[in-house]
Amino acid sequence: MKTLDQITVTFTSRSANEGFARTAAACFAARLDPNLEELADIKTAVSEAVTNAIVHAYPDSLGKITMRLRLLEGGVLEVQIRDSGVGIPDIEQARTPLFTTGSEERSGMGFTIMESFMDGLTVRSKPGRGTTVTMRKRIARRAGAGL
Repeated sequence: MKTLDQITVTFTSRSANEGFARTAAACFAARLDPNLEELADIKTAVSEAVTNAIVHAYPDSLGKITMRLRLLEGGVLEVQIRDSGVGIPDIEQARTPLFTTGSEERSGMGFTIMESFMDGLTVRSKPGRGTTVTMRKRIARRAGAGL
């Protein structure tokens, strides 16, 4: 798919930046004129992906998280969240509902939530080198919509 526009934002893995990331993604996605449900889905998925990076990629330190947002032809938003943290040794296990490497208060539903709110989800990871989560969502075309 052809890229129509894109932005890349890098921020520190501080919990306060989760809200920044979801707001930035929502603002960028607004160019496709999503309805409120589509916008809420995007914000929820971004929150889950960024929170996973904050909590799991850098459990004992701060690190960098990079979010790349692309508007693709056909009304598709692509969101990529990348970290250089500890990585995921077993992606299939990590994507299993209720599995978590976090504390007791973690639900283990992050990937399941991302998958349910977006149209596509891929996860690539290398232990010791980081994780990249890529999500796509097609926004229904409405009269007068932007791109």
